[in-house]
Order: sequence, then structure tokens, then C-alpha cells
Amino acid sequence: MKILKIPKPSLFILLVVLVSGCDDVFTPRPWGYFRIDLPEKTYRTFESDCPFSFEYPEYSLVVKHNSTNSMPCWYNVEFPEFQGRLYLTYHSILKKGEINENKAPVEKYQEDARNFAMGHSVKASAIEEELIANKEESIYGIIYHIEGLNAASSVQFYLTDSTDHFFRGALYFDTAPQNDSLAPVIDFITEDVYRFIETFQWGPHTQ
Repeated sequence: MKILKIPKPSLFILLVVLVSGCDDVFTPRPWGYFRIDLPEKTYRTFESDCPFSFEYPEYSLVVKHNSTNSMPCWYNVEFPEFQGRLYLTYHSILKKGEINENKAPVEKYQEDARNFAMGHSVKASAIEEELIANKEESIYGIIYHIEGLNAASSVQFYLTDSTDHFFRGALYFDTAPQNDSLAPVIDFITEDVYRFIETFQWGPHTQ
């Protein structure tokens, strides 16, 4: 097979002609994300022997928290389709003059909840606090909106009646933090978190 040799000056002229003859400049297309089909929002009520109830979406599951440090009335709301999980923990509040190593004053639980949320400040671009105040149901608390592409948790909150009960929730995903791609799912499940809080009630059972 013969190889055609082109003199260097002619090769340069040929390249100039080829480049100048191209009207469009090629640029690679950016990577896209898979389309996420979001299910219809329908809810059911969770009730148990624990001193609270709430509504959760049909496309999720409420399961017992299972770890070495789990306590009674700790649950997870699992979102299998989205590889997400809302961790739920409950504590009875230590009353003044009471001695119980399994309880703490409400201020301690509030401080812990804030520290858990603010612990994401290293990778978060902003953390906004939204107050919760439902006097009729004696439900008070804070929602922490954690913004940032690499923040592991996007929403955390706590609820309390300030005297007997303290309840905390934190949303996490099993996938690597890339909240730009997870944004539609985060917004979708954040709506469920609001529904959870709006329908939350303290029950008669006490620990």
C-alpha cells in the first residue's frame, strides 16, 4: 500500500481550507440526568403504641429503626424508589427534679438537633431555619433547610411540646451527594416532610 506524502506547505494550506470551510464549531454535549417519574401523592396514617401519629406517602414504608443504639419509637420512613430515608427519633423529656438516665432536658435535645443540622455547614452553601408553631396541637420546632450540591442531608427538623415529648427527623439519600441531579426528588419528598409535620399529633401513650 502506497502512502501519499504531502509537502509541509501544501499540508498547512489544506488544513486552513478545511477549517475555514466549517461553518459550525463542534462542542461536546453536556451530560444529562435520567428522567425521574414521580408518583401521585396519596397518604396513609401511621399509628402505633408510641405517643405520636402522622401521615406518610403510599410510595414509602415505615420500618423500625434497627441499629445498636436504637431506642423504642425510633423509625425510618423508607423511599425505595428514590433510595432515600427519613430517620425519625423520639425522646421523652426529663422533667425538673426527675432522675432518669434515658432522658434529658428539652434544651439538650434542641441543642443536639441544631448541632446535627449545622454539622453539614462545611459542605452546605446555606442553612435556613423555619419556625414551627402549632399552639392548638402543642407542636413547636424548627425545620432546617440545608442547601448545597454536596450536602449529605437536605432537610432536618425537630418537634416538641416543650414538656413531655421531643421528636426529630432527618432526610438522607443512599446515593452520593449530587443535589443538582437530586433536586426534583428532594423537592418532591420535602413536600412529604411538610405533610408529615402538618398532620403530626401527639398521642396518649407516654414512656
